[in-house]
Amino acid sequence: MTKALFIIDVQNDFCEGGSLAVEGGAAVASGITNYLVEHQNDYDIVIASRDWHDANSDNGGHFAAAGEEPDFVNTWPAHCVSDTAGAEYHPNLDLSMIDLHIEKGQGKPAYSIFEGTNRAGVTFPELITELEVNEVDIVGIATDYCVLASALDSKAFGLQVRVLSQLTVGVAQDSSGLALTKLSAIGCEII
Repeated sequence: MTKALFIIDVQNDFCEGGSLAVEGGAAVASGITNYLVEHQNDYDIVIASRDWHDANSDNGGHFAAAGEEPDFVNTWPAHCVSDTAGAEYHPNLDLSMIDLHIEKGQGKPAYSIFEGTNRAGVTFPELITELEVNEVDIVGIATDYCVLASALDSKAFGLQVRVLSQLTVGVAQDSSGLALTKLSAIGCEII
C-alpha cells in the first residue's frame, strides 16, 4: 500500500499577483508547507504538478487568441508559460519536501495531474502504477478546476481519494462547493 500526496498547481501565476490569480493562493502554499512539516511521514511519496504551457502558442486553444477576451471556461489568459517566473512554484511552498515533479499542458489544455509527465517524458499514470500508489490526498489550486480534474481522474484510476479542503482554494466559492459535492458523491472523502 503506497500513500501519496498530490500538490496541484501551486504556482505564481495562480497566486496573488499572477496572471490568473486565485485569492488565497499564497496562504494555501504556506498551509501546504506547514502541513508537510507536520505530516510528511504520513506519505510514501509527495508529488507536485504544475502547468507548463508552451510560449508563443495558444496551447491547443487553451489561451485566448490575440485580441480576444478569454471566456474563463475553455480559454484563459496566458499563464504558467514554461521557464517563466509565473510557471514557478510559489515561494511559500517548500520544494525540499517534494519527491516528484509533473508538468502538464505542453502545447495543449490540461487540467488533471494525470495529463502530465515527468521531465523524462514518462506519463503520470505510468509513474503511479510503477510506484504502486493506491491511496492519495489532494491539495492545491484551484478546487473547481485542476484539483477537481485531478481528483476525478484519481478516483477513475481506482485510487482511494481524500481532498484536504482546507489546503485548497478555488476560483469561486460556488463552483468550489459544487466541485467538492461532486467529488463526495463519487466516493471521495472531503476532509
